[in-house]
Amino acid sequence: MAAPLCGDDPEPCERTPAGPLYVPVRPGPAGNVTRLFRTPLGARTAVGFTSAARLTATLGTGQPWIRLAEPALRALTAPLGVTTVTVDPPLSAPAPAPSAPTPSAPAPAQSAPSAPASAAKRPAPAPDRTAGPAPVPALVSRIG
Repeated sequence: MAAPLCGDDPEPCERTPAGPLYVPVRPGPAGNVTRLFRTPLGARTAVGFTSAARLTATLGTGQPWIRLAEPALRALTAPLGVTTVTVDPPLSAPAPAPSAPTPSAPAPAQSAPSAPASAAKRPAPAPDRTAGPAPVPALVSRIG
């Protein structure tokens, strides 16, 4: 049975468990450790996905995961001060590519001869954006 809605708010009045989640982990000294992320506003959050396909689409095929119920994930992260669980975070745009340093142009000479009218100006080369970092999830950064 669905939870009752609060007025015009489309969210349920009571928080209901999301069910078993696919939770990203990383290797730790005593086994797997839950990965924590930051939201775009900088708050720490635990992340869970409703399917392995969604986890893989967001974090890649090499991301290890474990299955945890939402209350268990909250219980694991609460002692760390993390009270938010983000379920199925969306993808975001790729991170901007670092700009190449531009060489400083020499100051124009006082008596520089003007270029002939027949000389065409060359367009500046387009920046190489193929070596930029891979797309990142909407979560700004990972904590651990």
